[in-house]
Amino acid sequence: MLELRSITAGYDRRAPVMRGVDLTIAPGASLGLLGPSGCGKSTLARVAALLHKPDAGRVVIDGEPARGWRHRAPRAQRTAFGVVFQQPRLSADPRLTLTNLIAEPLRAAGRGTEAPERVRELAVTVGLGDDLLGRRPHEVSDGQLQRACLARALVLRPRWLICDEMTAMLDASTTAALVHAVEEYRRVSGAGLLAVGHDRVLLERWCGGTVHWAELAGETPRDA
Repeated sequence: MLELRSITAGYDRRAPVMRGVDLTIAPGASLGLLGPSGCGKSTLARVAALLHKPDAGRVVIDGEPARGWRHRAPRAQRTAFGVVFQQPRLSADPRLTLTNLIAEPLRAAGRGTEAPERVRELAVTVGLGDDLLGRRPHEVSDGQLQRACLARALVLRPRWLICDEMTAMLDASTTAALVHAVEEYRRVSGAGLLAVGHDRVLLERWCGGTVHWAELAGETPRDA
């Protein structure tokens, strides 16, 4: 179970973007979080993934309260999450080849020996040809780079996936391929999913349930 309890968070304690928000995702379940740009849903996703410390409230991961944020989180909790962001070029080191980008979490976790086999496996999963793996981010398209970022998110076999507007900048065929890759990983691993976006049709087709940001924040729903 992934539980966010009474979360108050933002980037200025005097003006948080959310107050007292609760969200629960059962193991293996998929939940879409729908809302317009700028409403706070991405901030909540970062709190859920232990990337942003809330001002108040608790995150509970499989019955255990979060015990740190970002690099201060215990490795077992940190690596329970795989995160894919909206803009791959802002989340990818431009100096790394796609192979090294995908393998980066393994090396950071002291498991670099697993990298060659795992990168080959995930390249097939996300649809990256061998000819692309030696290229750097500026040498591939946004869609190809986002495929590599998804592979990086999966490389440590996380129990929870956070996809924050993962397909917002992509064409329909790449969107379908990435959603399929996520769902295939979830089928095999039993991972839970929080998919954040503003495309109601996509989230309702993709996820087992969908909640509008306004319902969490106690506001009147607006069209996303």
